[in-house]
Amino acid sequence: MGQGLHVKTIQVASEILQIDINLIRINEIATDKIPNASSTAGSASSDLYGNATKNACQQINERLKPLREEFPQYNWFELISTAYYRRINLSAEGFYQTPHVTDVDFANNFASYPYFTTGCACSEVEIDTLTGDFHILRTDILMDFGLSMNPNIDIGQIEGAFMQGVGMVTMEEIIWGDEKHKWLEPGCLFTQGPGTYKIPSFNDVPIDFRISLFKNAPNPFAIFSSKGVGEPAITLSTTIFFAIKKAIESYRRDNGLSEYFVLNSPATCEKIRMACADNFTKEAVGEEKYEHFQPNGSY
Repeated sequence: MGQGLHVKTIQVASEILQIDINLIRINEIATDKIPNASSTAGSASSDLYGNATKNACQQINERLKPLREEFPQYNWFELISTAYYRRINLSAEGFYQTPHVTDVDFANNFASYPYFTTGCACSEVEIDTLTGDFHILRTDILMDFGLSMNPNIDIGQIEGAFMQGVGMVTMEEIIWGDEKHKWLEPGCLFTQGPGTYKIPSFNDVPIDFRISLFKNAPNPFAIFSSKGVGEPAITLSTTIFFAIKKAIESYRRDNGLSEYFVLNSPATCEKIRMACADNFTKEAVGEEKYEHFQPNGSY
């Protein structure tokens, strides 16, 4: 998953080697270089590759240490040139393994997570009770990413993950061939891509979108006291779903319906409209069903 991995890896190398980031580049990953690379998943890549890069750079630093002591006035180019002529190995392979990664014991409720990425959010929405459409008026998010290595990248990741979650809880409806969708072959997945379901667009982004990073919260278990960035903010999008449900609840109360009602995720426009029980829904599905009617979805 996206974490700004290349930029952060360059930052690590720059810090350890004490050189300008413009002197560092990352080649495309290929199996002839790293045959058994870990997947970039679980928001763990910055920790894994950051520490592996740190390990490799520390090896090079150790080899260059005598030269730095002998020629403290040398810049990077002069230092490396001298190292080359003195036949000092300037290549290094770094490796990092998460501590206790093999100590998983789910039977005793023990997992090998060195830390948790946490956050909180508050969202305000407005729904159109005639069409089921909605707009996100404002969202405030506070995330604990330890000591962020690159706040601009991390805030961008929060924005993207949150909107990915908005699609998950409001739009991306999965339609299978079943009793409710008999026009499909049983077991057939109809919604296989954005051609058959909606995904968030520019107009779905909160009108007022405020993101803050928790300050002065170092994390000793990851590279440079940071935390993994990528997927965690997806879960905060549930504030949109429950804000929509609260708005529906308010409308139902205005119509004399204060009983508990079910709103299943994703809260599509069809579900929102039919949950806003009123005279229109009563005429559509009948007086007996309109209070708790659950539409089958967009199809």
